[in-house]
Parts: sequence; C-alpha cells; structure tokens
Amino acid sequence: MPAPHASPVESSLSLPRLLGVLSDPTRLGIVRILSDGAERGWGQFRAPVAKSTLSHHLKMLREAGVTQTRQEGTRCFVKLRVDALEARFPGFLPALLAAARADHIGDHVTERDEQA
Repeated sequence: MPAPHASPVESSLSLPRLLGVLSDPTRLGIVRILSDGAERGWGQFRAPVAKSTLSHHLKMLREAGVTQTRQEGTRCFVKLRVDALEARFPGFLPALLAAARADHIGDHVTERDEQA
C-alpha cells in the first residue's frame, strides 16, 4: 500500500489529468513558485484562499504527479517533480511556466518568509 503522500509513478502520469490540474490559476501559481527546484513547507505559500482550499490545491498537484510531498513530524514539505515531468512530457513544463509568467497567471500566489 502506498504512503499517504505518495506521488504516482512517472509512467502513469496522464496528460489530460495534468492539463486539468494545471488549468487552475492558484495551482499554476504554486507550480511557478516551486519551479526554482527548492522544497517548501506548506505554510510558506500565501494565496487569497482558505487554508483548507490551499491544502486541497496541494493535494491535487500531488495526486496528479506534479509534486511530491514529504512529511517531517507534523510538517509537510512539497517539491516540484521536474525530472518526472520532463521525462514523461519533454519541454512541457518550461513552456507552461514561460506562458504563465508572460500572462501573469498565478501572480496572486506568493511565498511567505520562513521567519514570519
């Protein structure tokens, strides 16, 4: 049985599911923040939604295989699965991120300071 925070294996990543998950501006904003390759705690994301809604967005990204989540005690950390996405859909992520930045999609999602 997979761990509660397990991401799908690379070969099972589905383009329709990926496109559906990334069609949401908040989820795309999260992906834009994670695109630098750094792992972030769930509490580091700031978006104009309830915490439960933000948690739902992070779960959707994980279940679609876009991110991986690691739990450490009571804290959860998330990271973009750049290598898996590039292996399954070459060139997709860089093109998506460039278009999102150019059109300011996801700008409403920001990052909190770790010390805050």
